[in-house]
Amino acid sequence: MSVAHRGEPAGRDAAAPARPTVNGTVPGTADPVAGQASGTPARSGTLRQRLVTVLLLAATVVTVVAGLRVQQPGTRPAIQAVAFALTLAFALAAVVATRDPGLTGQWQLAAMALAGAIALTAARLGSAGPPGQHQLPRAVAGIAALLVIAGTVHLVLAAPDGHLDGRRRRAAVAAVYLAALAAGLALAVTRHGVRPAAAAVIWLAALACALPAAWRRYLRLGGRNRERAHWLAVGAVVASAAALVCWVLHTLVGWPGPVAAVAVGTMMALPAALVVASSARLGSYAARTLVYVLSLAGLTVVVSAIYLVIVLGLGQRPGDHANREILGLSMLAAAVAAIAYLPVRARLMTSATRFVYGAREAPDEVLRTFGGRMTRAVAMDELLLQLAESLRKTMGLTSAEVYTGSGEVLERAVSVPDAGRRTLMIGDRERPIITRAEVSGTAWASIWLPALLDGRQRAQLRVAPVSHAGELLGLLVVERPADGDSFTEEDERVLTELARQAGLALYNVRLDAALQTTLDELRRQADELRESRSRIVASADAERRRLERDLHDGAQQHLVALAVNLRLATDIIADDPASGMEMLDQMAEDVQATIREVRELAHGIYPPLLAGGGLAEALRGAANRAAIPVTVTADGVGRYSQDIETAVYFCCLEALQNVGKHAPEATAEVRLWEESGGLLFLVSDNGPGFDAARACAGHGFMNMSDRLGAIGGTVRWQSQPGQGATVTGSVPIA
Repeated sequence: MSVAHRGEPAGRDAAAPARPTVNGTVPGTADPVAGQASGTPARSGTLRQRLVTVLLLAATVVTVVAGLRVQQPGTRPAIQAVAFALTLAFALAAVVATRDPGLTGQWQLAAMALAGAIALTAARLGSAGPPGQHQLPRAVAGIAALLVIAGTVHLVLAAPDGHLDGRRRRAAVAAVYLAALAAGLALAVTRHGVRPAAAAVIWLAALACALPAAWRRYLRLGGRNRERAHWLAVGAVVASAAALVCWVLHTLVGWPGPVAAVAVGTMMALPAALVVASSARLGSYAARTLVYVLSLAGLTVVVSAIYLVIVLGLGQRPGDHANREILGLSMLAAAVAAIAYLPVRARLMTSATRFVYGAREAPDEVLRTFGGRMTRAVAMDELLLQLAESLRKTMGLTSAEVYTGSGEVLERAVSVPDAGRRTLMIGDRERPIITRAEVSGTAWASIWLPALLDGRQRAQLRVAPVSHAGELLGLLVVERPADGDSFTEEDERVLTELARQAGLALYNVRLDAALQTTLDELRRQADELRESRSRIVASADAERRRLERDLHDGAQQHLVALAVNLRLATDIIADDPASGMEMLDQMAEDVQATIREVRELAHGIYPPLLAGGGLAEALRGAANRAAIPVTVTADGVGRYSQDIETAVYFCCLEALQNVGKHAPEATAEVRLWEESGGLLFLVSDNGPGFDAARACAGHGFMNMSDRLGAIGGTVRWQSQPGQGATVTGSVPIA
């Protein structure tokens, strides 16, 4: 099953099922602009509007052809030809724009183009004869020209969808049309025409009055309307910048010659922008294009101003033959423009971005800021919170959430605005699909993450899996209102890159945590090793003192007594042989007792039976000498290194001594066996038992732990009051 599709229109859900459309609108859904239900009435209205627009285009074509056939003493043939072409372009753009069901002002645009064609044709008819004749065409030309100006105000106030929202706007447009009609009739009665220069001034003044209202409406736009407004703004900026360049070139070098015609021709960018704005597929590129166009236009204004100031202000206007002074000044202008390029470009980009996105930043700005924060020592919770806040600010989101976790549970770590904690369960079936998925929308989430849609089924949702090295580490979930801006390819690219960076950050945090855990474990082991060494040294010193005490109090005392008795026997034998022989017999018994004591002392140091017969024989010998009944089971146990046999022997001996000391009425069992590359032993008894937690801190347990730990072994005590005790240990032998 495919979980993501490439190459589809921006803003469309990757997994959304296809639905039949009528002129691009899904039947049964609400028209986002007109606010009326789509279906048969909307389709009929669209067909009627298209029919009216096509008829107006046909009338415009007929009027233009008729106007061009009028023979006129050529005073401005170029500008008139360009003006006729511009009216045809606007009419044709209106017809093409009818494919966008969200636009309702195509017929007004076509009517304005027809009025322009009528004004141009009537003006040619009025100027074709003597000055006193053809007053009617001149009056028609004046009225039509003023109606074109009124239509321009109408379109600006209704931009970008052609719908006038609010009574005040409708009243203002009606007043403008009435004023234009009244002024045209007044000029016709007084037999005065509208001069082109005066018409241009009136047109610019009317636009200046309408632009503030258009700006206030732009700030309230969203979704497709905002994209249309961006494309229309692109056309207006391109036309204005191109006209400025033409005027500057004409002023400096006298080219192009018919500057007015070329300046009017630059307005072709407006119908072209209208055609592009009617395409939903190109809507996602509008904002970024407007940013670059505004930046370029601003730079054009700066360079043009520098050239005009330096060349005209400090030099002189170039003549037919450029001299060295003009060439040097031009080079100076170019150098100044190049020096000012970088700082001016940065400011222009910032201003253009703020103009297009308002208080927001460009969507890809969060990539730079998040990458910069990752290089600083910022806590992961704070870093994710900053990421969510930046996403909401730069993308104009309703909410932004970040889920983190591993295994089957993902937890909502941060959310802006704060929505509290929440967990998502990810099964083994969904996990690999979610991990490999790209940025996906609501339909995809309804299949693989339906819990995310609780309470926001109608919102625009985008889910970006956060993964690294094929492991799912979290999710980025962003939301926009259903009537808000569509998610563009740029937005999805930003989310993809942010998810990749967040995955790397979370993976590094996990590695840091594992490394810190390892370091803590190493520190703990190092501390235990130091303590063990200290205990071993102390135990060795104590053992040496015990040996010295046992030798001094035991064998040494017996040997001293034997020496004294031997001198006494020597003295007594001469006087009383019988008593002397009796003393010698007693001394023989004392010698045997001393030998036994020395032998037992030697067994405590290192039993000869352990070296000669092995671990099993040594333990059986110890069991025979024990104060309690002990059974030894050591089937399959062979010989091992001296370190292993010594450690296991003395651990078992320590355990048996503890049983004899604390449970003299009990019986004990010692068992040895091999298993999984290790030598294991068990010492159990049926005594009264004890608290194992307290016993683990005792001297005997520490001795056993140190002995086995020195060769990589472990020991464990198990006991409960009334249930005896068990000591188990293991030593690796592989």
